[in-house]
Amino acid sequence: MKRTEKEINGYRLEICSNSSYSALQAQLGGASRVELCQNLENGGTTPSYGQIKRTRELLDIGVHVLIRPRGGDFVYSNDEFEEMKQDVQYCKEIGCDGVVIGILLPNGDVDKDRCAELVKLAQPMTTVFHRAFDRCRDAEHALEDIIELGFDRILTSGLRNTAEEGKELLQLLIEQAQGRIEIMPGSGVEVTNVQHILQYTGAKSIHSSAKEILPSSMLYESDVLAGMNEPTMRTSRKKVEKLVEAIEDTN
Repeated sequence: MKRTEKEINGYRLEICSNSSYSALQAQLGGASRVELCQNLENGGTTPSYGQIKRTRELLDIGVHVLIRPRGGDFVYSNDEFEEMKQDVQYCKEIGCDGVVIGILLPNGDVDKDRCAELVKLAQPMTTVFHRAFDRCRDAEHALEDIIELGFDRILTSGLRNTAEEGKELLQLLIEQAQGRIEIMPGSGVEVTNVQHILQYTGAKSIHSSAKEILPSSMLYESDVLAGMNEPTMRTSRKKVEKLVEAIEDTN
C-alpha cells in the first residue's frame, strides 16, 4: 500500500536522501516523500538492500528508490539491466512506493524497450524517469515517449545544470504534458529559489537534496596516504524545515 504524501500548500516536496538516517531527517523536517539513493557524490546510485529495508521500516512517508547501478552515462549493459530488474523486484517485494529509473540509447533517445520492461515489472509502484531525461537529445520527443511508456513523473532540471537555469524549458514541458504526467523540477533547489521555481514553472512537486556536509570524525591522519577520510553528506532536517516554510508561503 502506498504511503500518504502530504501536500504542503498544494505542493509536494521530495527530498533526495542518501541513507536511512537522512531519510528520517527528511520525514521529521516535513517532506512529502524521499528519493532514496547512495553515492550522492557521483550523482546517486542504487542503495543497498539493507539501506532500502531499514528506510522502509523507519518511514511513514513515501519511499522512492533510485535504480541506477553505477555513475556515468545511462546506457547500460545486459548485466547491468539484469541488476536493475532485480533491484526493482526487491523494492516491490518490501513495499516501497516507487522506483526512479531511466535508460537511454547511445543516440540520446529513450530506450523504450528496456524502460517498458522496467515499468511493467514495477507495477503497481510509482515510476519516475530520472535525470537521464536531461541527457536526451530532444526533450519534447522524449517527453512523449515517456508518457507513452506509462511513467508517472519526470525528474528534470530542464536540460540545464540547475532547475533555475532550466526554468523556461520546465515551464514548456509542463504545458506540453497537460497533466498526462507530472514534471518535477530538481537540481540546485534551495530555500532561496524554491518559491520562484514553483511560481515560474507551474510545477506542483519539487525535488531537493537539502544536504549538509560533515567533516570526517577521524582524529588520526596519515602523512603518506591520501583519501578515505573525506567529508560526507547527509540530509539536514533544518534545511528541509526551511524549504517547507518557504513552500507554505508560496502564492
